[in-house]
Amino acid sequence: MSTNPKNTLNFSGGPGALPDVVLNQVQQAIINVPEVGLSILGISHRSAWFENVVRETENNIRTLLGLPADYHVLFLQGGATQQFSMVPMTMLRGKKHPAEYFDTGYWSRKVITEAMREGPVRVIWSGEKAGYRRLPTDEELDFSPHAPYIHYVSNETVEGLQFDRIPGRDDVPRVCDMSSDFLSRPCDAGKFSLIYAHAQKNIGPAGVTIVLIRDEVVQNAPRNLPAFLDYRRQVETHSNLNTPPVFAIYVVLLVTRWLLRDIGGLENMAQINRQKSQLLYRMIDGSDDFYRNWGDTAFRSDMNVAFTLPTKALETAFLDQAAEAGFSGLGGHRALGGVRASIYNGLTLEAVETLTQFMDDFRTQQRPQ
Repeated sequence: MSTNPKNTLNFSGGPGALPDVVLNQVQQAIINVPEVGLSILGISHRSAWFENVVRETENNIRTLLGLPADYHVLFLQGGATQQFSMVPMTMLRGKKHPAEYFDTGYWSRKVITEAMREGPVRVIWSGEKAGYRRLPTDEELDFSPHAPYIHYVSNETVEGLQFDRIPGRDDVPRVCDMSSDFLSRPCDAGKFSLIYAHAQKNIGPAGVTIVLIRDEVVQNAPRNLPAFLDYRRQVETHSNLNTPPVFAIYVVLLVTRWLLRDIGGLENMAQINRQKSQLLYRMIDGSDDFYRNWGDTAFRSDMNVAFTLPTKALETAFLDQAAEAGFSGLGGHRALGGVRASIYNGLTLEAVETLTQFMDDFRTQQRPQ
C-alpha cells in the first residue's frame, strides 16, 4: 500500500517513479537496515555488508539479462553524461577510422558532441530533417566494417522514440545508451560490447550508472587514462575505487529483487510496460486528433509517450488541471514542450488507466456544447 498516493501518479521523465514495495523498504533502511542495525546513509562502503550488496546486485542483473560470463558489471558515478566521454576515451582515442553514431534525438546529439572531442565520428543516420519524429530502417543504414564501434541510444526520452531491434554489424563492437529502457524488457546483451544506463528511470535513484562491459574492451583500453575514467581500474576495484553511492546502489538491489521475485523477470516486465503504453496510444489515436503523438507510429516508445494538443493554451490548461488532479511530471522536455507521460517500470497499470480517464474527461470538456 502506498504511503504517499501522489507517488503513484508520478509520470516524470526522470527521476522516475519507484515501486511502492521498494519505497517502503527504503523508508525502513533510512532508519536502519535490518541486518545491520545502521541507517543506509551511514554504512561504510568498505564493509562486508556492502560488498555483498554489490555482489548480489551484479548477480541479479546477470540473471535478469542472461549476461555472458566475459562481461563485467560496474556501478559508476557521473551519470550517462560521463559515459559520453569515457566510451570514446576508451574505444576511439588514437583510432584512424571514425566511430559511427546515430543522431536520433536530443540525447544522441549530446553524445556525438562529446565523442568528437576524442576522435573521428561519422553520423551514420540523422533524424534532424524529419524533425526527430522517426528512427532509421535497416535499408537506410550502411555500416562500415572498419568502425571502432557503433553507438546508439535505444530510447529517446524527449521525443518518445524507441528501437525495437538491435542495429549494426555483429563484427563491429556495439555500444548503447540504455538509460531509459534498461531492465524494462529482455535484451540480448551478448550482442553489445558496452551498455550503460544511469539509474533514475527504471532501476533506481540518481547517483549510480550501471555499465556492462565486455572484458575485451577493458583489456584493450588505453593505459594512460585517469584512474577514475579507466574501466580497467574500476573493474580491478570492483566499483569501489573511491566512495561509491551506497544508497543508490542499495536501491538498485531492491529494484532487481522486485523484478526477479515480484514481477517474475523481464518478459513479464515488458508485457506490463507494453500494456501501459498501448492504453495511452489508444487514447491518443482515438481522440480525433485532439491528442497528437510526436513520433511516427512505427517507432513509438513504451517508456515515454510524447504528445501535443491543438494549441499551446490547451496544453497549458491540460497541464494545470492535471497537476490539480494529482498528476506529476507531465510537462514535456524543455527542448520540445508539449506533454510527456513517462511510464517506467515503477509506474503501475492503474496509474496509466487513471491518466487515460483524465485525458478523456479533459477532451470531453473542450467539445462545443
